[in-house]
Amino acid sequence: MRFGKKGKLSPRYIRPFEILERVGAVAYHLELPSDLSNIHLVFHVSMLKKYNLDPSHVIQYETIQLQDDLTYEKQSVAILDKQVKKLCSKEVASMKVLWQNHTSEDVTWEAEEEMRTKYLHLFNK
Repeated sequence: MRFGKKGKLSPRYIRPFEILERVGAVAYHLELPSDLSNIHLVFHVSMLKKYNLDPSHVIQYETIQLQDDLTYEKQSVAILDKQVKKLCSKEVASMKVLWQNHTSEDVTWEAEEEMRTKYLHLFNK
């Protein structure tokens, strides 16, 4: 069984990993993620494939200004959706917010009242 699949369907190569050191003449010690912790970290050169640099694999990132206590201020980018939930005798409005330096999977639902007080610039459009 190789990488969770059995038989012909098991992948021969899964993805590129960083080489930490050379062990002997024909073996390399690789840095593997925690989900592959049951696999030995040293591989023979015949089991490795040369990685060809692909510019689309480079991740672009923005720097974040950290405060003295190592926290940062969240900046909202856009409001994606709005919903109103009815609770017994009152209605609660909430908004789906996309935050700066987060992916579209990391959106959160926030109370509309708080959003209007903290991020008024989003409502002036």
